[in-house]
Amino acid sequence: MRCIFVLDILNGAVVHALRGERKSYRPITEFSRVVTTSEPLGVLRKLRPREVYVADLNLITGNGDNLAAIGEISRMAKAMVDIGIFRLSDLDRLPPEVTAVLGTETASLSLIEEAAAELIRRGGRALVSIDMKRGRLLSSDPGLAGREPISLIKSLNRLDLEAVILLDLERVGASTGLDTVFLKAAAEASQHPLILGGGIGGEEDLEALEDMGFAGALVATAVHNGRIPLSKIQ
Repeated sequence: MRCIFVLDILNGAVVHALRGERKSYRPITEFSRVVTTSEPLGVLRKLRPREVYVADLNLITGNGDNLAAIGEISRMAKAMVDIGIFRLSDLDRLPPEVTAVLGTETASLSLIEEAAAELIRRGGRALVSIDMKRGRLLSSDPGLAGREPISLIKSLNRLDLEAVILLDLERVGASTGLDTVFLKAAAEASQHPLILGGGIGGEEDLEALEDMGFAGALVATAVHNGRIPLSKIQ
């Protein structure tokens, strides 16, 4: 099972994401037991993860970018990156070696379809992140906002994707455990590999996800507080 280490980057620093409340995000050094720097490359050098998920929170919120750091990160680890795809041309801002994450928070369904096809033309494949909060889809697209996540999972089955991420922002950083009823339904509905982000509190949650057929998990908080050993991400 893929155990993918998360780097949420805001204003050049790795931050501790909590429940999607971005105004309250703090440098990771104020929380972590395993790193003493919030500088992204310093965190990578210390923890040496095989694979990372990077969210450029500046680009996602339309206030600057961390593209230079992302370029360096992509040379140190296999990376999937969410920069907030608002238009097709945003794909050109990504280093060619990373996997693009198309998140419903910023991308409409039509843009997701168009970008997924474009990435195939370029010799790659996309990841789609189904961004959720309080059980509902998070999206500025009226065609997606409020739609049931399971319905979207089924709609995505017709696209050629690397995987689908289920990102529950309400559970991010909170180590609240798994919504097993929803996750089992998602696993039954999807024809793509599934990756969960949010709520993972320890190794027991990773084992439960694997038993449900999930391909991977995004982890950060449980690594920083020591409940998931570094060996799981290295």
